[in-house]
Amino acid sequence: MFYLRDVVADLYRRRWRIEDAFHIVKRLLGLSYLWTGSINGIKLQVWATWLFYAVLVDLGDAIADELSLPFDRISLEMLYRGLYHFSVAYDKGKATDPVKYFAAKENQDLGVVKALRKPVPKLDLSPFPLPPLTNAQFA
Repeated sequence: MFYLRDVVADLYRRRWRIEDAFHIVKRLLGLSYLWTGSINGIKLQVWATWLFYAVLVDLGDAIADELSLPFDRISLEMLYRGLYHFSVAYDKGKATDPVKYFAAKENQDLGVVKALRKPVPKLDLSPFPLPPLTNAQFA
């Protein structure tokens, strides 16, 4: 049985994914600027941008599956920027599948896979924290 508090907590957790989606669509894909003033033109721009975003997310998900990584490790911004490099390789006949291209070892410099961050050390809030031990104290 689902409780309302569980649903609200899940929605709050997912809120940041929605914020990220709007951020990428506005900043990276250029939806913050409207090309025309007509209603039909605005509708076309909004639908085309969100459709491209959906394709970009689907491509990122396929790359994450190919590399056996969680989707959160894929940078949609770098994937978008790497599409130019894929198109050049495609034109030269060096690549046909974008998933294989971005998952290949020789293309890891495109930055599609996010680097792991160092874990944040816990802050010692005790009134008299102990100083860290030195190597001389271990001997």
